[in-house]
Amino acid sequence: MARHVKNHKRSRHGTAFWDQEYTKAEHLALSTEASEDLEKFTRWLERQSKRTILNPLSSVVDFGCGNGRNLIYLAQSFGMHGIGYDSSSAAIKEAERLSEGLSLSYETRSISGTFPLADNSQTMALDMMSSHFLKKEERTVLRDEIHRTLKPGGFLFMKTFVSDGDLHTKRLIAEQPGQEQDSYIHPVIGVQEFVYSEEGLYAFLSEKFIVHKTYLSHKHALRGKARKRRTISMYVEKDPYAR
Repeated sequence: MARHVKNHKRSRHGTAFWDQEYTKAEHLALSTEASEDLEKFTRWLERQSKRTILNPLSSVVDFGCGNGRNLIYLAQSFGMHGIGYDSSSAAIKEAERLSEGLSLSYETRSISGTFPLADNSQTMALDMMSSHFLKKEERTVLRDEIHRTLKPGGFLFMKTFVSDGDLHTKRLIAEQPGQEQDSYIHPVIGVQEFVYSEEGLYAFLSEKFIVHKTYLSHKHALRGKARKRRTISMYVEKDPYAR
């Protein structure tokens, strides 16, 4: 999902907000193009493993798929098949429309809890700007579900906000703190968002996965003034020898 939200007074919260945006956008610039960070990840993955991961035999699951743009990219570019989950029925409806003719399926549901996916069944998983809406216990369950469903040697691509050097995060936590440490109540969406530090996210993922790469976004401040929100992307692998 896109996360560039104009600071307007909200009239809808949570899932209702997303349903409205995917029906008639008022706050977001919703793209149908693949994330540039995901494209960067696939280029790295090709260099590392050729097409052993990115091929028509591989299955991918997207937790918080929005309009399906990233699954569509993987299906069109590499022939992959897969499934996307999102709490917004409007987003899922749009994803289904855009995915016509591709081997992709979608389900409207929260990304918290467990999933009807077999153990060691997925080659790749995506968590892109999604799990930061979950509570601490829910984030842990999702991480463990991703680990359970990935095949040994399968990859998770995760992108989320990061607190290191981000002036927006510092302000939001100070002005509208959430119930959890390092969280705030989003001024437009009206729900709690959690923000990792780079060290915290590395430690969290390293409990289950091998972390190969970490990328931090730039141009987040200029002359002491906040610019774009800062994000972090991590390339992590389930141990190829895991049982």
